[in-house]
Amino acid sequence: MAKGGPNRYAVARMIKLYAFLGNHGREYSGNRHNVAWLFLESLPFYPSLQWKRGFKGRWAQRETPLGRTWFIVPETYMNLSGDSVAEIARFYKVEPGEVLVTHDELELGFGYFGFKRGGGLGGHNGLRSMKERLGTADFMRLRFGIGRPNHDDVAGYVLSDFSRDEREKLECSVFPRAATALELCAERGFDEALAAYTKVNALA
Repeated sequence: MAKGGPNRYAVARMIKLYAFLGNHGREYSGNRHNVAWLFLESLPFYPSLQWKRGFKGRWAQRETPLGRTWFIVPETYMNLSGDSVAEIARFYKVEPGEVLVTHDELELGFGYFGFKRGGGLGGHNGLRSMKERLGTADFMRLRFGIGRPNHDDVAGYVLSDFSRDEREKLECSVFPRAATALELCAERGFDEALAAYTKVNALA
């Protein structure tokens, strides 16, 4: 078949399960640790998703050019996120390399986002739980930078709310560009998305 034909992306690395990590509860909704949930709720197709209860959280499915995908929002609290993700992954026979986990990242400055393949856990309790329950850290990631605080209370920092100015920058600049990146991942596969959006300063 000629290059560019209907099967051009047939061998693309398809993400089948999209997991968004955060803490369940109104008091956590604006926290830096919940940036993945804020991003999910900003996505243009979010209102069209039909959410159901199950797998220790909320889940939905969506058809993409590469096939059917599932979305999971664990409601176990961050340090048990892997329980929810592993349960739905087993049910739908999704391999760890077909899972994309969206989470906050201390090692990226605020305003940055990007895809990553596997890697370390960086002290992130949600990622640690994912590794424990999936049996590997070789799942895909979409990271949103929140930067490190200029004090030693990291736990307090990640559980603090974004400022009004930060929320405006997320909603107007960071999330729209990340939504474009996520659609590329859904339509063309993870590898193309990784190549185009490894580390992006959305505020530049």
